[in-house]
Amino acid sequence: MLRETLENRFGAQLADAVPVSGGDINAAYRLTLTDGTCIFMKANRTASPAFFQAEADGLAAIRDTGAIGVPAVIAAGNDERYGSFLLLEWIEPAPQKRDFWEGFGHSLARMHLTRAEHFGWKRDNYIGSTPQINAPRGSWVSFFRDCRLAPQFKRAQHWLDSDMRRRVIRLLDHLDDVLVEPPRPSLLHGDLWSGNFITGSDGQARLIDPAAYVGHAEADLAMTELFGGFHPRFYAAYQEINPLQDGYDERRDLYNLYHLLNHLNLFGSGYLPPVERIIRRYAGR
Repeated sequence: MLRETLENRFGAQLADAVPVSGGDINAAYRLTLTDGTCIFMKANRTASPAFFQAEADGLAAIRDTGAIGVPAVIAAGNDERYGSFLLLEWIEPAPQKRDFWEGFGHSLARMHLTRAEHFGWKRDNYIGSTPQINAPRGSWVSFFRDCRLAPQFKRAQHWLDSDMRRRVIRLLDHLDDVLVEPPRPSLLHGDLWSGNFITGSDGQARLIDPAAYVGHAEADLAMTELFGGFHPRFYAAYQEINPLQDGYDERRDLYNLYHLLNHLNLFGSGYLPPVERIIRRYAGR
């Protein structure tokens, strides 16, 4: 229960819960306690507690790299009124430092360079509200085929005509003609677009809403470019620490096909044209 969690953790009671902007999937609140403490809460009446626990695990993994900041996780649980919830440190909006983008690029690159094991993750989690399979693999190409593209294509079958479904089979069968194995497995944020970072009180980036797993660092970089891209200084700074492999530009859209398929499955036909365009590009006309 939410009230008991707050009382046990802070020795204070909930004084107020004010809705704030927080995305399409979850409700979001600024909680104020009787001692003046402010907390950010995400809540979802239809999700299981495992939904937010998976996010908490991703935040903890990113924090443990020591490379880049995230909001501190306070607790995850379930409440009769709010449903499943996740309590996080409240971060007051602050202006970006002049070197914000350089610092962000350097920090993400250092996160990608921290030691990680096999591709996948210790548990399945979610990309948005879609279950995300993280079964361990020794190969990045097989992981991206079996745990990323194939499940999304299966969900999207009713959107694709017979010709497009044949192209999908061809694409999956020849994925190693396009993708390459990375120099090392990297911890990824997994859903890194402009809505999933904020600015901390120190003027530097904080990552939020991860769909964390271990993969190829290129997949995180590709996602940053899907919906408009970050500042050019971010990419230049990233490459100072962790240079991209040759041919990244040729692979970028294939990584983003995963996210476009997920948007197609979640939000509908508006995402079908870019999905089909990318399939044709990589599977032939």
